[in-house]
Amino acid sequence: MERIYFDNAATTTLDPLVLEAMMPYLTEKFGNPSSIYSYGRESRLAIENARKSVAKILNAHPAEIFFTSGGTESSNTAITAAVRDLGCTHIISSPLEHHATLHTVEHLHKKGEAALSWVELLPNGHIDLEDLEHKLASTQEKTIVSLMHANNEIGNMLDIHAVGELCKLYGAYFHSDTVQTVGHFPFDLRNTPVHFITGAGHKFHGPKGVGLLYINENVKIHPFIHGGSQERNMRAGTENLYGIVGFARALELATRAFEEDSAYIKGIKVYMMEQLKKHVKGISFNGDALGRSLYTVLSVSFPKTEKSEMLLFNLDINHICASGGSACTSGAEQGSHVIRAINNNPNQVTVRFSFSKHNTKEEVDTVVDKLKDMI
Repeated sequence: MERIYFDNAATTTLDPLVLEAMMPYLTEKFGNPSSIYSYGRESRLAIENARKSVAKILNAHPAEIFFTSGGTESSNTAITAAVRDLGCTHIISSPLEHHATLHTVEHLHKKGEAALSWVELLPNGHIDLEDLEHKLASTQEKTIVSLMHANNEIGNMLDIHAVGELCKLYGAYFHSDTVQTVGHFPFDLRNTPVHFITGAGHKFHGPKGVGLLYINENVKIHPFIHGGSQERNMRAGTENLYGIVGFARALELATRAFEEDSAYIKGIKVYMMEQLKKHVKGISFNGDALGRSLYTVLSVSFPKTEKSEMLLFNLDINHICASGGSACTSGAEQGSHVIRAINNNPNQVTVRFSFSKHNTKEEVDTVVDKLKDMI
């Protein structure tokens, strides 16, 4: 049986056209971008062209785009800088954030560098914007709000403009983890009230190990990683040349095919929901699955039985790749912090299925057929 890959929120396959764009910089065009000889100048030009391409797609200025090792580094940099460099002594976040955010805000709080408040959640897993405004209005401290644009486990999407306007109204900084949405949704950063966003190439058929940090031009911070003067003195370390070229190419391809691909992938998600409801009893969907939600992610809770307790293991035996929540915690015994926060039901087993343009309805049929015997 061929492998069925339904874990695209964790990572995606590398697009052959992206690899093609990267190959020259893995072979003959290997010069150090900081060197003055021709090979180095060619490498520097490739990076700056990638920066311009990414900035144009996101409607940002090239000077606002910084390349990093991925979403984790980008979120760590933004949140830490807000406290260390921008004078924020209060952090507002949510218990549903990715651990790249959660562990950073908790670390700063434990060190006594910032107070930490958790915004309340609505029953469907969305952020309670009234509670967010209440928290912003009732604090006198300089505040950084860190809320993800789309949840990587249940798919719920934040109204990023509404949150940004609240932050603007109360003079707060706003960081949004957009790792699940850069490359999957159009952005207009010139007209979005946000100070920091993040991205990761491997979420949209680009290479692993390369990410994006957008820093609004009105925000001035110091480096998080020290050493060299790369990335305009903002991020030390020899640039991941072929990764940066691949990131830009992947974003170009994803943007060009957005309308067609997003409609197709949403069709796969909806079809799986319909087939699961038809063929598997006692299931439920987490979050706002058919509302304000990622078209790529479907979180399903199955009734716990002797058989279903081994669900992920049995899916794997059948060459089906899925996640028990966030891939970053798939090996942890305590399970998903997101599912615990919105649906702490010990009689259910939760699986996240996430889709790409390479998936098919035939694969859905196969997975649902296998699931009928596993519950």
